[in-house]
Amino acid sequence: MDNSNNMSYQAGQTKGQAEEKGNQMMEKASNAAQSAKESMQEIGQQAQAKAQGAVDAVKNATGMNK
Repeated sequence: MDNSNNMSYQAGQTKGQAEEKGNQMMEKASNAAQSAKESMQEIGQQAQAKAQGAVDAVKNATGMNK
């Protein structure tokens, strides 16, 4: 393999490695975003349940639950 072919080969290898690294970083970012979304959904559900519990407590305390 002459020097020109070797340089082309090395450039191709480097490009492939950079693309793979970019793909890995995108996958990690996607996983982090999905995890954050799921956490926020869970927090929202917990807040909704607490709010409903507070509403029920007020209704019970004021006799509106009858």
